[in-house]
Amino acid sequence: TSGSVVTKLSSGTKVTVTSESKGWAKITVSGKTGYVSTSYLTTTAPNTQSGSTDAPKDPVKETPTVTKYVNVDKNSTLNMRSSASTSGSVVTKLSRGTAVTVISESNGWTKITASGKTGYVSSSYLTSSSLDDSKNTDSNENANPGEDTAGSTEGTLKYVNVDQGSSLNMRKSPSSSAGIVAKLAAGTAVNVYSEENGWAKVTANGQDGYVSSAYLTTKQAETPGVSKGETVKTYVNYDMTLDEMASIQMGANPQTDKAYDVYIREDAVAFKSSDKTKGTIIGSGWRLRGGAGTEYSVVNSVQNGQVLTITSKVKGSDGYYWYKVNSTQSWVNASKEDTTYYLNPDNFINTTVQSMQFLKLSAKADINDSEVNERILAGKGILSGKASSFITAANAYGINEVYLISHALLETGNGTSTLAKGVTVNGKTVYNMYGIGAYDGSAISSGAQYAYNAGWFTPEAAIIGGAKFIAQGYINAGQDTLYKMRWNPGAAESTGKATHQYATDIGWASKQVTQIYNLYSLLDSYILKLEIPKYK
Repeated sequence: TSGSVVTKLSSGTKVTVTSESKGWAKITVSGKTGYVSTSYLTTTAPNTQSGSTDAPKDPVKETPTVTKYVNVDKNSTLNMRSSASTSGSVVTKLSRGTAVTVISESNGWTKITASGKTGYVSSSYLTSSSLDDSKNTDSNENANPGEDTAGSTEGTLKYVNVDQGSSLNMRKSPSSSAGIVAKLAAGTAVNVYSEENGWAKVTANGQDGYVSSAYLTTKQAETPGVSKGETVKTYVNYDMTLDEMASIQMGANPQTDKAYDVYIREDAVAFKSSDKTKGTIIGSGWRLRGGAGTEYSVVNSVQNGQVLTITSKVKGSDGYYWYKVNSTQSWVNASKEDTTYYLNPDNFINTTVQSMQFLKLSAKADINDSEVNERILAGKGILSGKASSFITAANAYGINEVYLISHALLETGNGTSTLAKGVTVNGKTVYNMYGIGAYDGSAISSGAQYAYNAGWFTPEAAIIGGAKFIAQGYINAGQDTLYKMRWNPGAAESTGKATHQYATDIGWASKQVTQIYNLYSLLDSYILKLEIPKYK
């Protein structure tokens, strides 16, 4: 609002939106370019044509809809909440590029429908233009994710394959002359998103960049870094079978970003144009299923007026024809088969990276502070040399030091964020190393105020005090592994219900492990304590 006024636009003026970020839209109108508040823009759909011979006799009137798209950082998700507040419960998580239907906008929140659900999201993470990630835009890709977005590491897992003692350059662009983002040690696990012309686009240790494909391998080294310390495994028996646990989880509608084949029954669809590959949903209550028949599981719901792309037609077991359609939703109901796969510890315990799902977060790692300072925290901004503070925090609140360090590195952008470097509040400099209280739309001010109220006036105080907050959540509640944060088998055993779970994504725990693995792989001195669930 401190920007100078370029022009004044009257109600109804048509503008072209080129990007949206943090509640502002970059627009062009009457040959001028500038920024306006997104809360005062709306999109009106063209008038729908009726009278098609394929339409029902009493067609349902269609309300013009406004479609926008989720615009968060790559590999992140946007929380859809039950109310227009960060204290509202999370209804579902929407991935980058998800199309949503806008109902209303007010005070920085947008009421939407998406994936068959209705809720509220931060307006600053919606854009009117569909996203083409192959192009650079003026989107908010470099914005702080804020409280209402969550990291989601996906891609193909590979490992850095260079000689021990050397490193692989991660660069800003696919060129050996591009600037170096980071140096990756031998055995580092990376997530690969694409490969072209000898370069791989990757994420590693919370950073994005490009590395030479020639130095990546899909096979983990026979002597990975994590094997250097001591590993202690314990087992916890649960009085239920894996199938019983999966059935309990299915009652909580677990979600997945896996692409399923989906079908809709013929009487749910009308063709309103000559294009027989475009079918419009008529009426409400229709659902996409995993096969041609009602005996197949529900993958997602669809809405009246929604247009689906039809790829084929098959006769179902119920005598109806069913259309196979392209699903446009990024998150859908997970099948019991896929849910069972992620529930089964046997699928992960024998892989060093994936076994980190069972890392005991309430158990100290007994790391060596000088080794951590030299191999992990060197060059990490305000966090450099602070290993002893993480060790003190671990001792004080019963929390794994490497987990704390991983959390801090991600939240502070490797020790370089504004909150980490210090913000002045009431004449005093405060620090916040874990992003605690840094809510979407006011991350710096709200995070700094939280730090002031907590008395975090030194980096060390922020590291130690913030650890108390982290421990008081899931870890002190007994959910002290990533696996238990996601699935909470103890509660499922005692109550017969899925409750107090950190995420709905069936692959959440599996997607969180590479950063922790990579930190352990840099060390020689530690104790790796794993707690593995056992079902009847």
